Amino acid sequence: MNYTRSDAKEYARANMKGIWAAALMPFTVDHRIDEDGFRANVHHWTQELGIEGLFISGKQGEFFSMTLEERKRTFDLAVEATGDHGQTIMSCSDQNFDVVLDLAQHAQSCGADYIVVHAPALHFHTEQDETLLRYYSKISESVDIGIALWSHPSSGYLMSPELCNRLADLENVVAIKYSVDRSMYAELTALASDRIQVSTASEPEWLDNILELDWKLYLCSSPPFLLQSAKDRRMYDYTQAALAGDADKARDISRSLDPVRDALWGTRPPEKPHSHQKYWQELLGQVGGAVRFPLLELTDEEKAITREAFEQCGLEV
Repeated sequence: MNYTRSDAKEYARANMKGIWAAALMPFTVDHRIDEDGFRANVHHWTQELGIEGLFISGKQGEFFSMTLEERKRTFDLAVEATGDHGQTIMSCSDQNFDVVLDLAQHAQSCGADYIVVHAPALHFHTEQDETLLRYYSKISESVDIGIALWSHPSSGYLMSPELCNRLADLENVVAIKYSVDRSMYAELTALASDRIQVSTASEPEWLDNILELDWKLYLCSSPPFLLQSAKDRRMYDYTQAALAGDADKARDISRSLDPVRDALWGTRPPEKPHSHQKYWQELLGQVGGAVRFPLLELTDEEKAITREAFEQCGLEV
């Protein structure tokens, strides 16, 4: 780590910024991790697309299909492949608390920059706050590495802005990926942005959040490497224009991406987000690969529809 526990918030405020992407994990046809393919993708994302940080082995990365040792291996690969060209945040989310701590300690020891831990499913609970305070406090006490919270409807509940504001007081909690509606993350920004970076994964909302909420961090999903190519970095370009204060230029560039957004999201079967995104990666020249059981692959017809939309969307490759 490049910082101490007591410096985690200050370090993250200075360095955890820009566009971060949630990495998809490529698998071979026999469902092994495609290590060479992953390295090639990381090189492209960080050195050709200008992505500043990578979220490793989260939901987009199919962590739920991996063994504990495979998850640790992806952390090692990401640190190695990223090198000095970007930062890493490792997903340590799990229902088993010992697994969370094991992954967190491995992330810290292997050279990751930060970790992220999803709020766990809490069965039969109707009041979660004190349980979650205990949960995140224990993680915070167990490692020195900077921690990002993550609240998403898939937990079965959402952490309130008031609870997140209390969690922001933990010494090495530095950020939150807050997958909620805008009113909630705007409220949390007003409450806690002096202590943590607040962000959400919605790319269509990113520009307004820079201009209206003074956000500096996109944390994070797959659009940074699905809406762009080495020859056509419009998400990067509108982000830079917005951060420089040129709102009109940023909005013009962002609007020009609407046909790409429509093609990407309009052709995605709702039950096949991973395989669809991996196929889109392949159309872009990245390594997509297979999905793991029980996820579904695209049919030939779904691929043809996606390919036609891709070819007509105006994204330069």
